[in-house]
Amino acid sequence: MRVIAGIHKGRQLKPVPGQHTRPTTDKVKEAIFQVIGPFFSDGRVLDLFAGSGGLGIEALSRGMDQAIFVDKHPKSIHTIRENLRQLKLEDRAEVFRTDAFRALKAAAKRELLFNLVLLDPPYGKIDYLELMNELVDNHLLADDAIVYCEHEDSQDLPTEYGPFQAIKQENYGGLINITIYKVNREGA
Repeated sequence: MRVIAGIHKGRQLKPVPGQHTRPTTDKVKEAIFQVIGPFFSDGRVLDLFAGSGGLGIEALSRGMDQAIFVDKHPKSIHTIRENLRQLKLEDRAEVFRTDAFRALKAAAKRELLFNLVLLDPPYGKIDYLELMNELVDNHLLADDAIVYCEHEDSQDLPTEYGPFQAIKQENYGGLINITIYKVNREGA
């Protein structure tokens, strides 16, 4: 597992010990960031179900200003902090050990807006549409925000849902599907 591009290109990331995470492969990471923004000039990213923090760290490496990492597993939180420390990114990140829905409510209380939201929960455990509704209902999405969903191939996500318009849907060999949404702010 490594950072694919940006200021930390090629740097290795530590995986979460054990079996409860499923890191996004370098191949998939490279493909999705070619769609969502090869490079960013600023903005805030929310990495829910962050695991090792690899996706959020990739966004920081490519130019996002700030990242918020959320996971409920202690080993994940420890790994995220280690990876951020190793890359000297602690001052650009916040890490929270909590449930995703609780994290969204806390972000809403702080009136945070996200330019990029990364959703890669354990397969079959979370309703993506419910998460997307929470993002809209809590006014957490900046104009033209991007929402990335990694899901198993047996789960179909719609091409349009409320203010969300799919800009890419693809299968990456076997179980891994991705859907990337662009948000139409007028509908959010």
